[in-house]
Amino acid sequence: MAKMLEVIGLVLVAIMALGFVGALQPTIEPGLSPLFWGCAGIALMIIIYRKMKRK
Repeated sequence: MAKMLEVIGLVLVAIMALGFVGALQPTIEPGLSPLFWGCAGIALMIIIYRKMKRK
């Protein structure tokens, strides 16, 4: 489960980086797109979940 969450997190970071520069949605202004913030939120939730499981 932990390895799967790590892989999902890495994929989300890659999508987030592409969304930030505007490579995935060229019609929307890059930087503050909903795609970027969605991926950032999900990655943060994964980090919090893993931290709670370690305790």
